[in-house]
Amino acid sequence: MVARDLLGQVLVSTIGGERTAVRIVETEAYTGPTDAASHAANWHRSPRNEAMYGPPATTYVYFTYGMHWCFNVVTGRAGYPTAVLMRAGEPIEGLEVMRERRGVERESLLASGPARLAEALGVTGALNGHPLNAPPLWLEKGERVPTRDVVITKRVGITKAAERMLRFYVKGNAHVSRR
Repeated sequence: MVARDLLGQVLVSTIGGERTAVRIVETEAYTGPTDAASHAANWHRSPRNEAMYGPPATTYVYFTYGMHWCFNVVTGRAGYPTAVLMRAGEPIEGLEVMRERRGVERESLLASGPARLAEALGVTGALNGHPLNAPPLWLEKGERVPTRDVVITKRVGITKAAERMLRFYVKGNAHVSRR
């Protein structure tokens, strides 16, 4: 599953001319039209979720609660809307930039949560549909997290289909959003 395989990979941003990077430590999968929690449940298609229908390895960025950006990696073939929410990252480069963007000092709060992660990396709706193999936001190969260090749980922060075991995180990592 792509959500599990993204753990340990590196997200790099050069947004605003500032290089920042995180190791992905928490993800959550949304499996498409039959997933009641997906923004594309029942084949719902709108300007907001159009990027989910795009090619794999692109971003789906959306605004939530009227104040936060969150982003996903599109994982399905073009036309089939599946995505993985980037829930948390462990800062590895550009910590001072992240502190400035987030307005917090504590490293464990810089990118521990979907909105915090997007803010720390400078991600906004301007990157919706962006291919993740080119600046200003891309994925780099990291180290695969051993199976013994991967925790699989129910999804969090949603009400529909929350019971599905589609959340993955690195055991013991201080940057995970919720234990």
